[in-house]
Amino acid sequence: MDRFIARRTALAIVFASTMAGAAAAQTSAPAPQNPAQTAACGGDLSTFLQGVKADAIKAGATAEAVDKTLAGAQIDQKVLARDRAQGVFKQTFLEFSQRTVSQARLDIGRKKMTQYADVFARAEKEHGVPAGVITAFWAMETDFGAVQGDFNTRNALVTLAHDCRRPDRFREQLIALTELVQRNDVDPATTAGAWAGEIGQTQLLPKTIIAFGEDGDGDGLVKLRESAPDVILTTANFLQSLGFQRGQPWLQEVTLPASLPYEKSGIGGTMTAAEWFALGVKPRDGDTSFGNLPSALILPQGRLGPAFLTYPNFNVYLAWNQSFIYTTSAAYFATRLSGAPTYNKGTPEKGLSDTDMRALQTKLKAHGYDVGEIDGILGSGTRIAIQKEQARLGMPADGWATEALLNAL
Repeated sequence: MDRFIARRTALAIVFASTMAGAAAAQTSAPAPQNPAQTAACGGDLSTFLQGVKADAIKAGATAEAVDKTLAGAQIDQKVLARDRAQGVFKQTFLEFSQRTVSQARLDIGRKKMTQYADVFARAEKEHGVPAGVITAFWAMETDFGAVQGDFNTRNALVTLAHDCRRPDRFREQLIALTELVQRNDVDPATTAGAWAGEIGQTQLLPKTIIAFGEDGDGDGLVKLRESAPDVILTTANFLQSLGFQRGQPWLQEVTLPASLPYEKSGIGGTMTAAEWFALGVKPRDGDTSFGNLPSALILPQGRLGPAFLTYPNFNVYLAWNQSFIYTTSAAYFATRLSGAPTYNKGTPEKGLSDTDMRALQTKLKAHGYDVGEIDGILGSGTRIAIQKEQARLGMPADGWATEALLNAL
């Protein structure tokens, strides 16, 4: 779930922008272990590994499993470089979603849904998560297993646990890896994945695999690099743990009336879908049966671009990955695999260049808004500030950064 590797075009986009948020979400997943809360870090590597060994044995691992896990462990300077160079992509929703939700991926995804229909049916029966939702993450994360990462997982976790930037977070993942080795689910010498330690076709961290891993093919193991049934059931179990509600939607494309209180739009709204319908917002699929559910109107590129209502299940996507563009694209991908048509692109106003976005953030900060780092990224803090200034200036408060707003400030 945490991804940053630039290889094949489609996956490179995702890997290069979203890894950190997802790994952070996974580190909060429960696991049946209690490693040290304050981890030692840095210093002599062999001394550090002896400390890890002691903690892993306290957590229930055998000395044999720990020795097998840590044998040959090395610090990977490429992991440190990637960790220090984390970036967030600056593509628009239309740019990102059109590159990731391609026709080829949709075709492959539908074939996978047919090929593993029985496993998907079991996943939905047991966990309430539809095939399209699982398949979209499968595609977005690794192109259905084609690009899983080539960093040795053991070395990646040793490196990040030894490094003193976030030692607790990764030490517990390293200790969890020893349990996976003890179960024979991974081979520490050969298992590879993302630079931050995620493993398998939907990029899960060791603690998450321990907590939610399922054997889908009946071989007694959880092999998330090789076994599609294991991937499907484990991913469904994890999504259920994040709060996915059976039988409820997650994203619904809508059309908008000529006028609307746009200041009420955006993540975190307090209206129901029925209240949006009453204002003239219309689902393209005509389904208004979920009107009683809390719903937010999101406008990734403003009122003239694609428009969607989100439902409580959308929060699961945000828990998986905190990037708004990735999240919305993954949720849209899942609707396509579930039968929805291509969205209406609309005619959104031209967005700002990186330089102009930074200038806008600087002006917003000068007006007293918390926009976070001046980084040229249209994040949630910047969107909220934009909406407030748009409303103050008498503009449609849709949260989209435009040249008109920059000039008005």
